[in-house]
Amino acid sequence: MDPGTPGGRASPGPSGGRRSRSEAVAQDRAEAVTEDRAEAATEDRSEAVTEERDRSQDGRSLYDRLGVVIATRDRRHPLARTLERLLALPERPRILVVDNASTDGTPEMVPRSYPEVQLLRLPVNRGALARNDGVRALHTPYIAFSDDDSWWEPGALRKAVDILAARPTTGLLAAGITVGPDGRPDPLNSVLAASPLGEGAVPRSRKVLGFLGCAAVARRQAYLDVGGYHPLLFFGAEEKLLAYDLAAAGWEVLHCPEVVARHSPADTPTGLPADAPRSGRQALIRRNELLIDWLRRPLPVALSRTAALCAASVRDDQARRAARGLLPRLPAALRLRRPLPDAVEEAARLVEGAAA
Repeated sequence: MDPGTPGGRASPGPSGGRRSRSEAVAQDRAEAVTEDRAEAATEDRSEAVTEERDRSQDGRSLYDRLGVVIATRDRRHPLARTLERLLALPERPRILVVDNASTDGTPEMVPRSYPEVQLLRLPVNRGALARNDGVRALHTPYIAFSDDDSWWEPGALRKAVDILAARPTTGLLAAGITVGPDGRPDPLNSVLAASPLGEGAVPRSRKVLGFLGCAAVARRQAYLDVGGYHPLLFFGAEEKLLAYDLAAAGWEVLHCPEVVARHSPADTPTGLPADAPRSGRQALIRRNELLIDWLRRPLPVALSRTAALCAASVRDDQARRAARGLLPRLPAALRLRRPLPDAVEEAARLVEGAAA
């Protein structure tokens, strides 16, 4: 499969109108700026500017050291807002959008309105695996991940690069996450900060076996060494398996709350917030959690949890959907099975026990 070529010329937009290129660019930028202004109304802008300058240190560009990978599909408007935020960062990272076969004009909008951003067009929707394509396409030693509705706070990426450069055994940093225009802490922050695996070598850090996909900075070598996100999962719970695989390969995964990503869920076409429960999403996550058990955990664990799911499927529609998705994939999971080393399995048990 040819995943596409970064950059490229924009083709005419999908609508039948005859807007000029300059008019289209102006509209793309205006829509992104309008959303930003509405969000920024609750923020102290002068304080934000001061913090940006302080945290950027000397403002040196990270363009040759760090790239940001954004996987997207049919979310042109929130993507434009995210690109505006990322392009304004003092670190000036390289930015790559990996388009999962969008049909809403996303692959035309990016080179037209953001020519400084690289674009990788995929002919089919590859889900989370689009991030793997992005990491392979970039050659910076460090890779940050954003979603089309998330970005990095000024100075965060420089902190991440400094930490990874000083800790050659650290494979991935799980960032602190703020949500929405008021920047409230994501509940996941507390979960990661309470990890039973102990303190990391970095001040205020914690050893973890999980992270949020849009709030992680990885060492490219470590990510590629373990194969990135697993092809069997497609989407949902993929971060957990990647954290397992990094730990199994000897790479450290740390939660660093001072490296901060902002998640600002946009509205979906249905009018629901992007992070609201969606039909089938919970079934997909339950399916993938069990696939992870079959891929990496002891067989008694996988067997008992699969039996529990099948029993629940008699009365629970979500469990029934998860079971229907699991069973056809079990042969592949068994073929690709690679149990965790004893030390990592013990760590996984500790994390599960703390969450129970």
